[in-house]
Amino acid sequence: MHFFQKRIKLPAYSRGCHLITSTIVASVPEIQELEIGTLHCFLLHTSASLSINENADPDVRKDLEMAMNTIAPEALSYAHTVEGPDDMPAHVKSSILGCSLLIPIARGSLELGTWQGIYLWEHRDKASGRSIVLTAMGQSVSRD
Repeated sequence: MHFFQKRIKLPAYSRGCHLITSTIVASVPEIQELEIGTLHCFLLHTSASLSINENADPDVRKDLEMAMNTIAPEALSYAHTVEGPDDMPAHVKSSILGCSLLIPIARGSLELGTWQGIYLWEHRDKASGRSIVLTAMGQSVSRD
């Protein structure tokens, strides 16, 4: 069993859904060494999220953002307002979506579906870059 772990820093993104699959894959080239395993992605923040969703039609991202803003609007009477009106809704969205993903690895690549991509959901209007811990684990490709 092999383990590889890296901490990456993503640039600051605007509010919304951002496809980061290629960044994740490029950050852990050791995935190519694994015949079978998993990649665990853990976001080190409470006002952003990770998710897997459709990676083809950009309208999906817009609609998802609209739906999340409907579920957790800024106009509610939140008690936690010290960090601005977008902060508490960001915490709600992060709690709903989550901060981690577990993705299977097979034959040296992520086993994502044809239309699946890894997304960083930025829930704040003005956030700094986000950090993710990536841990790949599994059995190496046999080299006979």
